[in-house]
Amino acid sequence: MNRSPFPGMDPYLEASWGDIHQSLITYTRDQIQSQLPRDLRARTEERVSIGSPFHEQTRDVIPDVRVVERPDHGGGGAVAMLEAPAGLGEPLLIADDEPVTEGFIQIVDTSSGQHVVTVIEVLSPTNKLAGDDRRQFLRKRKELVHGGVSIVEIDLLRSGRRMEPLDRRNLPRDYNTPYCVLIRRPWKWSFEYYRIPLREPLPKIPIPLRKTDRDVVLDLQAVFDQAYVNGRYDDTDYTLEPNPPLPADDAAWADALLREKGRRPAS
Repeated sequence: MNRSPFPGMDPYLEASWGDIHQSLITYTRDQIQSQLPRDLRARTEERVSIGSPFHEQTRDVIPDVRVVERPDHGGGGAVAMLEAPAGLGEPLLIADDEPVTEGFIQIVDTSSGQHVVTVIEVLSPTNKLAGDDRRQFLRKRKELVHGGVSIVEIDLLRSGRRMEPLDRRNLPRDYNTPYCVLIRRPWKWSFEYYRIPLREPLPKIPIPLRKTDRDVVLDLQAVFDQAYVNGRYDDTDYTLEPNPPLPADDAAWADALLREKGRRPAS
């Protein structure tokens, strides 16, 4: 199975982010699991995000609704019924908010009642679009830091706004890259920002644990390659332009690269 023709992140895979995101979460969990101290475990968790077909904004909800069955005392099993008032006829069904499940990783301390040590997030478009979801994400981040939890945010999306407090306009030119990693350690007043250029392989990044632990290392390139190969994205049509489109200089570089790799017709 062929790897992506790009040396690092493949900008074409942003269009298939639901599948890629889930794969990155799973393979990240698998890669770091064996590196953890004996009393720590990496666990995948899920949140439910509600996306509206009428708005770009989404919102997180806590899945706390219980579905119960009402027994059919006639002996036929559980029954759910809705009776329409006479004269209304059949209703027209219109799509409402569609739930989207997004994964993330928690590293927990099994010796202290499953206390959360570190949270690893691979950002999704919902985290980077203005609206309730982004505000809730930032609020949860603040709560985790105040609770003594380290946070790793991996941003492999060119679309949307950078996560606060980053602002592209205030970054040195060499650090104003399309992708990045942000790491917060609750015992430090500063945060770590790692640049990820389009034209370079994805880096190996530190994953902080407890203050007394050594960092473990996540090889982002290996994780991405596994997601690409196992997802069989070698059928991607590289003759088209990616969405969102690349800036002119990167587009010219990508065009030359794809022609060299035989993924576009030679000019």
